[in-house]
Amino acid sequence: MAVTKAVLNVTRQDKKQTKILEVLVFDLSSKLANHIRLQEYKKRKLTSTLRSAGIKLTPETFIARAWVKTGLIATLLIPVMPIIPVLAPVIILLAITVFFRELRLADEILRQKREEIEYELPRFVSTISQAIKASRDVTAILMSYQKNAGDSFRQELEITIADMKSSNEETALTRLEARIGSTMLSDVVRGLISVKRGDNGAMYFEMLNHDFKQVELQKLKLIAMKQPGKVKKYSFLMLGCFLLIYIGILGYAIINALGKML
Repeated sequence: MAVTKAVLNVTRQDKKQTKILEVLVFDLSSKLANHIRLQEYKKRKLTSTLRSAGIKLTPETFIARAWVKTGLIATLLIPVMPIIPVLAPVIILLAITVFFRELRLADEILRQKREEIEYELPRFVSTISQAIKASRDVTAILMSYQKNAGDSFRQELEITIADMKSSNEETALTRLEARIGSTMLSDVVRGLISVKRGDNGAMYFEMLNHDFKQVELQKLKLIAMKQPGKVKKYSFLMLGCFLLIYIGILGYAIINALGKML
């Protein structure tokens, strides 16, 4: 367990220390993973998803971890059933919830990563539309933008730039598109590949910049539409507080008046 904890501490992306419970879950998951068999297509798809999500586990270990966490929660039924049997359905529901949450963890991380990148793409396309007029070096454009990119997009650009330098550039751009799975990014990659093939992509990126600006405005409008609901919720809370203060003062005055009358 000490060796496993040291390895997990080294491989973690964040700076948090691994807890003993995490080590136990990992050990049990590694042993259970030997008994899990996946179809080749499902295994390849899950491997790609885990790699894109930054989860350094094999598909078998990832699925085994969901079962192990569910089993550990289910073991709470042993002491609870004789003492408080009414809590048994709650524990069962919690175990089922944890199981499906763990299975969807990689997809959820990838979805958040995709949303962060898509939120940044309008600025990225705007930069390309200006830079492409002076230079057609796609790698240099990506390296220049990488310095000011967000965390998620910067990591993907680092991988893509290293891939472009070590292999075929068009293939590296295609891998970037496959890792993220975004239709907006697919349009950007398609334009960059056409530039690599010698096409004049200035007009294409100008049109793409206009379209992405419209998408960005729609997203901002949706965010703005959600704000009044939040403001209304807090307004009702403030109104309730004012009513409680008013009722409290009024009640205090009535009690004092009744006391003087008696």
